[in-house]
Amino acid sequence: MILKILGTGCSNCKKLEANVREAVKDMGLDAEVLKVENIKDIMSYGVMGTPALVKDEKVLFAGRVPNLDAIKKYIAE
Repeated sequence: MILKILGTGCSNCKKLEANVREAVKDMGLDAEVLKVENIKDIMSYGVMGTPALVKDEKVLFAGRVPNLDAIKKYIAE
């Protein structure tokens, strides 16, 4: 599984990255977590707001930082 955090480095982007890494650890997943900061790469996903979370090239959500439990549900789907 490849998870990508889309964001330019704002505080919400950093918070999402930390939450995603914690969720992956808590769930015992074998997942690669990548940070995408290049604006052209972010735009290629069609998101209108950051931060966003992408799982295996599918955008799960954008423009907010869900709590840890919600992130776990998104990843598990």
